[in-house]
Amino acid sequence: MKHSIENIADKKILIVGMGNSGKAAAQAMVKLGAQVSVQDNKKEEDIDPQLLTFLKDKSVTCYLGCQPKDISAFDMMILSPGVSPELEFIKEARAAGVEIIGELEIAYRVGHGHYVAITGTNGKTTTTTLVGEIYKAAEKKTYVVGNIGVAVISKALTAEEDSWLITETSSFQLETIKYFQPEVSAVLNLTPDHMDRHKTMANYGEAKAGVFRNQTENQYCIMNYDDKECYKLAEKCTAKVVPFSRLEELNFGAYVKDGVIVIKDETGKIAEICRADELKIPGSHNLENALAAAAIAYFGGIEPEVIAKVLREFAGVEHRIELCNEIDGIRFVNDSKGTNPDAAIKAIEAMKENIILIAGGYDKNSSFDEFAKAFDGRVKALLLMGKTATKIKEAAEKAGFTNSIILKDMEACVREAYRIAEPGDVVLLSPACASWDMYTSFEQRGRHFKSCVQALER
Repeated sequence: MKHSIENIADKKILIVGMGNSGKAAAQAMVKLGAQVSVQDNKKEEDIDPQLLTFLKDKSVTCYLGCQPKDISAFDMMILSPGVSPELEFIKEARAAGVEIIGELEIAYRVGHGHYVAITGTNGKTTTTTLVGEIYKAAEKKTYVVGNIGVAVISKALTAEEDSWLITETSSFQLETIKYFQPEVSAVLNLTPDHMDRHKTMANYGEAKAGVFRNQTENQYCIMNYDDKECYKLAEKCTAKVVPFSRLEELNFGAYVKDGVIVIKDETGKIAEICRADELKIPGSHNLENALAAAAIAYFGGIEPEVIAKVLREFAGVEHRIELCNEIDGIRFVNDSKGTNPDAAIKAIEAMKENIILIAGGYDKNSSFDEFAKAFDGRVKALLLMGKTATKIKEAAEKAGFTNSIILKDMEACVREAYRIAEPGDVVLLSPACASWDMYTSFEQRGRHFKSCVQALER
C-alpha cells in the first residue's frame, strides 16, 4: 500500500546535507509548504551561491557549519545519503521522537508512479540504465533516478500515476526507508564495500535487504543465484524471488541455455531473449547485468522482443569500462565507476591482459588482497595515486607483483602509462577506491582521466 504524508505544509523539517539529494529535497519541501530548515557542515562561503539565494528567498533557516540547538523542535529529518544516521545529533533527534528518513523515502511518500529499485555492490548503474532504456522502448513514462545522479524527489513530484521510476538505490539510501515499496526490486551481488560506514558485512547486507523489506508476495525481487552471500538474503524476502544465473540452468528465472539468454516463468513457459554473444557490453559481469535487467523487465510486464532489441543495442554507460580513446594502438579505458576492489577486478577480467592499471583513491577500509591477486598474467604495470596508494602497493607486493609506482596525480599517471605502453596494451583507470580524497565524485575523476588522455594527442 502506498503511504502519503498528510499536512506536509505544517511539518517542521530539517534537511541534513546539501548535496544533490539534499538540494532537491529542500526545493520539494518548500514547494509543498513545509517549514524547512537545512543543515550542512560546510560554512556559508563554501555553499553554492545560487542555492543560498534560493534558501534565503524562501525563508529557509540555514545551519551551516553548525547544528540546531534544539533538535527536538523538528517533526522530521531528511538525511542525504552521505550522512550517517549514527551521528550524535541525529541519534539525539531519534531519541526525542523526530522521524528520521531519507530523500528516497520522502519521494515515495509525496510523489506518484511505480518503482523499480535496483541495488547491489556493483553493476547498479549499468543495470539501472539498461532497465530504463527497456522501459522507454516499451513506451512507458520512464524516469531513471536515484544513486545514478538524479534525485528521486526531483522527478517523483512531476511523475504521473502510470509513470515508472527506475531507481538505483545505494545501501546509504536504503538505511533510511520506512514505507518505500517497489513493484520490482533487484539485488545484483554482495561483496565488501563501505565498511567505513557499515562496519560488518551483516550490517551491509541488512541495509541492502531494505530494497525488498516492504514488498508483498504479489511483487518480485530479482536476485543473483550465483552469488551465495547475496542469495542468502532471499530467506528474508516476502516477494516472489526470481533468481538469475550466468552459470546454471534454473527451474525458474533468468539464465543462459546453449548461449541464449532465456527466462522461465512460474508456469514453466520459456521466453528466449537474445544470444549472450550479441551483447555489446564486455565481460561476464555485464552478462549478469543483462540477465538481471531482462528479468526485471520481463516480470515488470515488458514483452521479450522489446527486451531483446534493447539488449542488442545497449553500448554501456559513461565511466564504466568506457573505451574513451585509442592512440598509437594503445586503448584507454575509463572505469572510474570501479569504486571498490570487486568492481575493479571485474574490469581487469573484462580487459583480459596487457593492462597498465591506474588505481588508488579514498580509503573505505577495503582489503586489496583479492584485487592484487587478479593482476596475475593480466596487469603489466600498476600506477598508483591517492590515499590508498601505499596500501595497494603493499597488497600487490604480498601477492608477488612488484612492477608498481606511486605518482602524484592523474596527469602523471596517464603520462607515465603512455610512456611505457606498447601497441596492443590497454591503459585502464579502475581505481578500486572512491574518489573523495582528490575529486568530488567518480564522474569528475573519469572526466579528468579523459581530458588527460586527450591532452596526449596535442
